[in-house]
Amino acid sequence: MSKNGFGQMYRRLSSKLLDLVVTPHVLGEVPTPETPLLAHENNQELAVTPPTKVVCYVLQNYSRSNALVVDAETRRLNLQPALDPIQLESQKEKAAVIFLQNNDDVQFLGQHSHAFPPRLVRLIDFIEQHPDVNVELIPVTVLWGRSPDKEDSLFKLLFTDTWATPSKVKQLVNIGVHGRQSFIEFHEAKSLRSLVNYAKEQHPNVSPVTYIVNQLNDYLDRQREVVLGPDLSDRRNVMQSLIKSPDVQDAIRKESIRSKISMIEAERKAVGFVNEIASDYSASTVRFAERALTRLWTQLYDGVEVHNFSTVRELVKDYEVIYTPCHRSHIDYLLLSYVIYKRGLMVPYIAAGDNLNMPFVGQILRGGGAFFIRRSFRGNALYTSVFKEYLFNILSRNTPLEYFIEGGRSRTGRLLPPKTGMLAMTVHGHLREKAKPIVFIPTYIGYERLMEGATYVGEMNGKAKESESIWGIIQTLKKIERIFGRVHVNFGEPVFLDDLLKQHGADQIKIEHNDDPIPQEISNAVNSSANAILENINRAVVINPVSLLSLILLATPKHTLDEGICVKQLDTYRNLLTAIPYDGRTQVTPLSGKEIIAYGLKLKLIKRVQHVLGDIIAIEDNQAVLLTYFRNNILHAFVLPSLIAALVEHNGKISKADLLNVIRTLYPFLKAELFLKWKDSEIKAQVEEYVNALAEANLIFVDDEDFIYCPVPNSEDHNQLAVLAAPVRQSLERYYMTLALITQRGSGNISIRQVEELSHLVGQRLSVLYEFNSPEFFDKALFQSFVKVLTEQGYIKTNEDNAIVFDAQFRNVAQYANLVLDDVTLQMLQHITSFTDDELKEALDALAAQQAKKRLKRKKK
Repeated sequence: MSKNGFGQMYRRLSSKLLDLVVTPHVLGEVPTPETPLLAHENNQELAVTPPTKVVCYVLQNYSRSNALVVDAETRRLNLQPALDPIQLESQKEKAAVIFLQNNDDVQFLGQHSHAFPPRLVRLIDFIEQHPDVNVELIPVTVLWGRSPDKEDSLFKLLFTDTWATPSKVKQLVNIGVHGRQSFIEFHEAKSLRSLVNYAKEQHPNVSPVTYIVNQLNDYLDRQREVVLGPDLSDRRNVMQSLIKSPDVQDAIRKESIRSKISMIEAERKAVGFVNEIASDYSASTVRFAERALTRLWTQLYDGVEVHNFSTVRELVKDYEVIYTPCHRSHIDYLLLSYVIYKRGLMVPYIAAGDNLNMPFVGQILRGGGAFFIRRSFRGNALYTSVFKEYLFNILSRNTPLEYFIEGGRSRTGRLLPPKTGMLAMTVHGHLREKAKPIVFIPTYIGYERLMEGATYVGEMNGKAKESESIWGIIQTLKKIERIFGRVHVNFGEPVFLDDLLKQHGADQIKIEHNDDPIPQEISNAVNSSANAILENINRAVVINPVSLLSLILLATPKHTLDEGICVKQLDTYRNLLTAIPYDGRTQVTPLSGKEIIAYGLKLKLIKRVQHVLGDIIAIEDNQAVLLTYFRNNILHAFVLPSLIAALVEHNGKISKADLLNVIRTLYPFLKAELFLKWKDSEIKAQVEEYVNALAEANLIFVDDEDFIYCPVPNSEDHNQLAVLAAPVRQSLERYYMTLALITQRGSGNISIRQVEELSHLVGQRLSVLYEFNSPEFFDKALFQSFVKVLTEQGYIKTNEDNAIVFDAQFRNVAQYANLVLDDVTLQMLQHITSFTDDELKEALDALAAQQAKKRLKRKKK
């Protein structure tokens, strides 16, 4: 038997043995299948015309097993087989594999010890002599297990993939232990000819092969870092480097002087802060969590649907990625890390509130990448310096990050106003030293049922916020009914930090130290980034069956609807979103109206009331308040067509000009409340689109003179229009209530804080008296947002006594309420917002006493 025949037989035998224990998971995109470069007949190679394109696979380190795995996968995927020979005229290569780093004793695959990969050298020589031939290099990453290096753990060094090149013994262990947890990724092909030409033009003093080997090594290092994370030291060394950093040492000296303690005591405090904050990432914890969470998502939920993850996969190669999801539930942390890990990327380090740093639970979260941050550390300069240095350390190592831009969990289902503390510290660290450009990944998380649903309703109705505890978690788990539907994770349009810094003239500002103040330009960029992130989270909204049912049934007076009409309304909404999607990344349930109702019945959120004249669909008992949460998840996607419907339905007939004027006046308030994506200049075109779509659906009619008409009262089309009009009315009622409070007190007689507090109290009273069944109707954050926009738009100002002053222009805003709200509602709002001076004082005094009592209770805890 010839040497070549023996080599092929050895390769086949080795490949069959590996197939028994190795099942690699392919990450990312797979290259387009290529036409085989050699023809075969009866196991004999036939002479063929030399190919014009040759494919070679590039592996970083020499490894027989890695080459065999790549060969097996290329055959399975119908690609050019990695270990088949390549014939280039008289030159023949024994395999289509190039190792960038070779062992001294390499004889396998025809490669020999050499300063550079000899096959690469020969291919470069060949293409320079044959201008019509090109070679495509496909870099390939093969990983056995996914654990970053831990210097203090011999077990982990032996049994998981790390940054170190494995020995023969370790590679055998890798195959045995991680055969079913191996990963392979084919990266984007690179033209060898283009690389050679670029090297000659841009680096004439370096040989092309030197440049190419260095570039490919750097490239594969970056791809490896995407999955494994950076080459980490153990936690103890990270902590020591933090304490010894110049900024922290300076903060320790200042703390020693300020608190009149010794340097040793001040340093001990700093060490305590690092212990309190720092993550203790553990690959074994992550693997354990992955198995446990797989059971959770498959047994408790009907699965997790992930959308637009390809965006992330592309960005992690060149950017410091910061995931910024909305915050709906405690399991958001676990869900996002699970989704990222299952798709082959490193789980991010997560900024978690210190309320989650509970015994046992806190340690598990640390092992999964969580680091803990106090809710407030104003006035604690040493803690601030330690935390900023830790964050800077994470950024400088290019470790992916995750934090919630809203700060806490939303109790209403709407996005909360941004808390910019973490964002500002991120920008601060980035401007100290730009390791990699930063990209934020806004992420929408949508549930169909919530574990904390009952708790949220209680808190919004005035109950004290429950502190997190192990017992509380156990109690929550005990109450869980195992019907939770699906979970959706949708990755939104990325926000590039450097672009926003440049827009605000802050890209050239250099931060030297932790305690350097933030210039106004950077503050402006931070605020713009926060709003862009929230808008892009809403762009990535997932319209699921539960949110659609909630939107429709909560818009009816008794939360009931004839089943036939309900089906038509569901289909109308889906058709509207299909015709005019809120955004390119928006996902809409594929279920039809009938299927959505069946789904809601399965989740026990709605019920069917049978009747001889036609069945009725109703919200299940005690579920109405909770369903407002899911309605609010998608309200922003319907608010503009809802406002058009409200104006047309209430007035019966309205000109396009009047419609547009009212919408332009109200839009800034709705944009601030719901983080809508359109700029003011885009509103006219958007309104036109929605008007045309509603006319096409026969919900409104437009004549030649640009007047818009409502369908005939009590017709089916009119009823559909009335249901569509309902969602926006609650926002408008809230606005008018606040406007009435300010107007009734008169210019210069009430402060902004008093207006916000009174609006909250009146909202509570309205919710009880008129059964709004919507706790967010009296959410303070919404009133604060409205008053803030009134100020920004110039409708109100504050005088030297901090009281609100206004003129006739302010009164004109309220007149538009007549075009949207009926007389009964207006009179009711006028009545309930009328206070005498004594009543106002009594209400504010009672509120102040209540808040003081709450503060005292928190201090005692």
